[in-house]
Amino acid sequence: MKKLLSLFLLAAFVLSGSVMGRAQTPALEGRVSISGAWALYPMVVKWAEEFQKLYPQVKIDVQAGGAGKGIADVIAEMVDFGMVSRDVQPVEKEKGAMPFAVTKDAVVPMINTKNPYLSEILQKGLTQKALIDIWINKAAATWADVLGGEAPAPIHIFTRSDACGAAETWALFLGKRQEDLTGVAVYGDPGLADAVRRDPLGIGFNNVNFAYDPKTLTPISGMVAAPIDLDGNGKIDPVEQFYGTRDELTKAIAENRYPSPPARDLYIVSKGVPTKPAAVAFLRWILSEGQKYVLETGYIRLSAEKLKAGLEQINK
Repeated sequence: MKKLLSLFLLAAFVLSGSVMGRAQTPALEGRVSISGAWALYPMVVKWAEEFQKLYPQVKIDVQAGGAGKGIADVIAEMVDFGMVSRDVQPVEKEKGAMPFAVTKDAVVPMINTKNPYLSEILQKGLTQKALIDIWINKAAATWADVLGGEAPAPIHIFTRSDACGAAETWALFLGKRQEDLTGVAVYGDPGLADAVRRDPLGIGFNNVNFAYDPKTLTPISGMVAAPIDLDGNGKIDPVEQFYGTRDELTKAIAENRYPSPPARDLYIVSKGVPTKPAAVAFLRWILSEGQKYVLETGYIRLSAEKLKAGLEQINK
């Protein structure tokens, strides 16, 4: 009986000590607000969900709206972080924008699965010149203009209406800026995807995670990636056949088999070095433990050197 009582008292002592130890360690709490690029939105939502499991007293609000909104909001100090899917411009850095590269993805051209020339497009692909003729030069009015032969149906071109990294990156691949892209302007990644899905003759562009279904990892129902003929030989060679699933495409991006641009780094941007404890902790976690969620969410991990540079930047 005495032995049992001693064990009970020892257990109670250990338990009370652990409780006191926890009470003496301040719990991380607070709010973190984030807005910006659609490209980064699914990844940041995943990070927020996992981080809040570890720190339930931290509330993270994530809103998409385009890279332009993200950079504007963070410079105006309306949010703690902006999601930006393009390089931060010198003028933005002069206003205090501090970018932290956190992951990588790409923009892909998308067409409707009911396109009457689908098999030919998938076999031949579209060269960079053809894409320039479609979006920039207005030299491709029909599918015959880019495929040759008998393809008289018109090309219905879609672009983005919001200031966004996807459009800026896609335009950069074509040698121009977002404002130079022609086509019917549609808001947001989901809107552009829906526009292409509704139009058998449509062509647009989407960030990887709005082009592929996160459950099946295949292209979203109703549309498919239009392969880029990288060497311009008029056909999609085996080395260029990596659009079947999201994982095939992200592997090609990681191995630099997909051009950059439209592959690019994605950034979390703060105004100056972040100081709010919850925001700092979240950013540190993203650049370290949070990287384990990158591949499963459909993104590409950055080099250890880039991630380390981000962590060192926080410590400045």
